[in-house]
Amino acid sequence: MFIQTESTPNPATLKFLPGQAVLSTGTADFPTEEAAQASPLAQRIFGVQGVTGVFFGPDFVTVTKNEQTEWNHVKPAILGVIMEHYQSGQPVMGADAENTGHKEHTGEDGEIVQQIKDLLDTRVRPAVAQDGGDITFHGFDRGIVYLHMQGACAGCPSSTITLKMGIENLLRHYIPEVTEVRPVAA
Repeated sequence: MFIQTESTPNPATLKFLPGQAVLSTGTADFPTEEAAQASPLAQRIFGVQGVTGVFFGPDFVTVTKNEQTEWNHVKPAILGVIMEHYQSGQPVMGADAENTGHKEHTGEDGEIVQQIKDLLDTRVRPAVAQDGGDITFHGFDRGIVYLHMQGACAGCPSSTITLKMGIENLLRHYIPEVTEVRPVAA
């Protein structure tokens, strides 16, 4: 098994590509070690000293480290943990792990919300996934879209620019009812 790595715009986050599927659908975010209880693989990665976050995409694992830890000290251990996990035959997610799909939105803004989700899914999420992250819709209220950035995007120095200059401009261009985009914490 050969695992490739890619840097991300967030210097504290590295993207690992195991060359096979990580999740069959959706994404999974583990911002804390406690959250990792739903995933045997995430638990193993959190076992590496200095790891502060784990995120799974369809074919990648994004790992975030603390400021004091150098990548050249933890990268070999993380590669070993990922390889060991895949060779063990254990599942990536536990049997009782909940689906991390989009939340449904009903009501008078339902059509606008569907347009927002469609644009996020077709134009934003693929680009964000290339950088080792994801963005999820959390709500729409009086012209304001609330989004949650995950993986490499959470805490990235350029995430504010991505939200304001990129995503907000895109949504405002296609959906006149959108006036602003704001980040939310998980």
